[in-house]
Amino acid sequence: MNFEIEFEQEEDGRWIAEILEIPGVLAYGVTPLQAGERAKALALRVLAERM
Repeated sequence: MNFEIEFEQEEDGRWIAEILEIPGVLAYGVTPLQAGERAKALALRVLAERM
């Protein structure tokens, strides 16, 4: 499975990474990389629970 990660920067400088195909998968980080890695980890946990 391949999912697209969308990134957005908050006014306070934090980054948000969101995987739209999996509701609720949203993570913050200091950098886009950190936010993306956190979102990937959360997505794996969500998908594992669905099995």
